[in-house]
Amino acid sequence: MVTLNTRPGVTQSFFIASMGKEKAQAAALLFIGGAGGIKLVREGGQIKFAQGNFLPRSRREFIRNGIVPVVLDVPTDQKDGMSEAFRTGAAHAVDVLAVVAEVKKRYPGVPVFLVGTSKGTLSVAPLAVALEGEVAGAALTSTLFFEGPRHRPRPVLASFNWSKIKIPVLFVHHAADDCFATPHHEAARLASRFPLVTVKGGKPAESGPCDPLSAHGFYGKEAETVDAIAGWMLGKPYQKDIR
Repeated sequence: MVTLNTRPGVTQSFFIASMGKEKAQAAALLFIGGAGGIKLVREGGQIKFAQGNFLPRSRREFIRNGIVPVVLDVPTDQKDGMSEAFRTGAAHAVDVLAVVAEVKKRYPGVPVFLVGTSKGTLSVAPLAVALEGEVAGAALTSTLFFEGPRHRPRPVLASFNWSKIKIPVLFVHHAADDCFATPHHEAARLASRFPLVTVKGGKPAESGPCDPLSAHGFYGKEAETVDAIAGWMLGKPYQKDIR
């Protein structure tokens, strides 16, 4: 658990998972969905945080692939959750740049990537622009193309200017994602410009369609999905159609 002073009166905490005997080949800053917080605390010498989201839940799959998982919490001035304005704003970029610098200090020469899922992609897309030259690439999973209300969704990343991103970008999406905000067809529309990993199958959903224990969170296909993301990061062959 690391806590940095990033802005006046504000700290940013994050968790760096132990690599064990695995050699670090890259690092991934993981941005979860929802309000963005993992409730990271140290209690009685133990580090505790919410692990139900697809990305922290899959951290061992990243480690197995030689990727250092770095799970971000919300900064102290966003305890009620990161708004859209904050996720897309300059203050968020300042905080994340500090995290990138710390990770690079701990793992010299190791490329750092941004990885977001669901609402976490609302952080990653603008950060990929703001941190150009500091990060090696960005992977967006279950991208938040729309926001509520469900009956008349408002474009969010569906209207993003993707040409502003100059670093490598990967999209990862489940073909059966039933969340109204993250339809696969929007990711498929971008497949002519960016690589797309399409995931099929997995376990029956144990949560709502916009929650992590469903196709939206690659439930039952976490290992294969992370294998593809890691392969893309490391310039290795990877599956673009996971079944």
